[in-house]
Amino acid sequence: MRRIERREVAVSRLGGLAPDPTAVLASRFVRSTDQNETLSPQLLRGRRRRPNLSMARRLFSAARALVPPVPAPAPAPVPASSSAAAEAAASLLPLLPCKRRKKLLKKLNSPRIAPIEPEADRRVPALDAVLDRDAAFRFLSRARSFMASLPPPHRIPLAEAGKLYRELGFPRGRSVSRAAARHPLLFTRTTVGSVPHLAFTPLMCSLLEEERRVHEELLPARVLAVRKLLMLTAHRRLPLAKLHHCRAVLGLPDDFRDRVRDYPDDFRVAVDPDGLHVLELAHWDPALAVSALEHDFMVDERRVRRTFRFSVPHRRSMPLDGEEAERLDAATTFPLVSPYTNGALLRPWTPEAEKYRVGVVHEFLSLTLEKRALIHHVFEFKEELGLTRHMYQSLRKQTRAFYLAGTEMNWAVFLRDAYDDDGVLRDKDPLVLFNEKLQGYACMTGMDPRRSIAEC
Repeated sequence: MRRIERREVAVSRLGGLAPDPTAVLASRFVRSTDQNETLSPQLLRGRRRRPNLSMARRLFSAARALVPPVPAPAPAPVPASSSAAAEAAASLLPLLPCKRRKKLLKKLNSPRIAPIEPEADRRVPALDAVLDRDAAFRFLSRARSFMASLPPPHRIPLAEAGKLYRELGFPRGRSVSRAAARHPLLFTRTTVGSVPHLAFTPLMCSLLEEERRVHEELLPARVLAVRKLLMLTAHRRLPLAKLHHCRAVLGLPDDFRDRVRDYPDDFRVAVDPDGLHVLELAHWDPALAVSALEHDFMVDERRVRRTFRFSVPHRRSMPLDGEEAERLDAATTFPLVSPYTNGALLRPWTPEAEKYRVGVVHEFLSLTLEKRALIHHVFEFKEELGLTRHMYQSLRKQTRAFYLAGTEMNWAVFLRDAYDDDGVLRDKDPLVLFNEKLQGYACMTGMDPRRSIAEC
């Protein structure tokens, strides 16, 4: 009986409850379930020591089953972006026990979660939400591309689809049927000979045909963009595998590497000694060797001059003659080094070399479909474009030209001038408009039966 009274005192001290029959019953329940568990002597003596958390959880779980339930508070609003979710999780740190606090703090400091922009006042939530939208439609984009490459009727058994989590874009260990059920207008489950399959709906097939027509209309512009990309490289050549890997970023069709032979005046396909197929530039066109910055400089010189800043720290009292002062001013102001020059002739770690690399990244992003790209796609052409591992520091200095969004492990580079204050692309490509239309259907659960597929 004395042991029961001591447990009653422990319950009252841990949870602020008055000694009542409920606490006594809870202590009896704990005693019956765990005969060998005893309270620490420090807690029984009333000293201000840290209580045993495992014992506290058992006592509270037993008492909670007997105490009348308390209405739960209203749920917090869902954060608008992943960075907001990380900030909400960080606000819970003072409320957690020490062990859980260390575990959560370790996760928040992980490169998978830590934002690439450490200063919260420099973040742009509208551009961060663009990456969250891509993550929400990852299954749609990857499954569409993978299943469209299959022979007609573009279906795959569910047992095999469950193993292709990377190709289809759903989390490992999750059900592919649940991911497809989020887009009922685009994906359906069919049975072929008692074997369930994942297939496209008739609406999705019609949308794929529309996408094929859009690619056909935009193919001359895509060929022009690839020619400019080849002119950016050091040796005017690129592996076809890298172009195929970044086809969605550049807006290329899935069969582009098979159709480059249809343009012998623009490209040549060679085979390296190691068996790698390489796309080479057929001839140099001086009319194409004009960057997007040079076009903008002719339209609005003042805006372009304010976009970039290459500062070299020095003191005003430094004795400089006229030639040295002119060279220092040229290093900190315009003109930029054209990205279509041979960057191998520049000395590394000089302001001119940094200008060249920043200009190459800016021109590469201007050739992409949505004027942005993940850093993995940019560094896919690291050797060909002459980039270095210090590009993060170089890009972070140019806050008026670029915006870095995402996490430290997977971040993206945006062209600021290409987006408005609401995070909307100013000049939308027809393929971008089609992708927005497709994402609109992906968010719908039903369609007006009076509308035909052709009207959608």
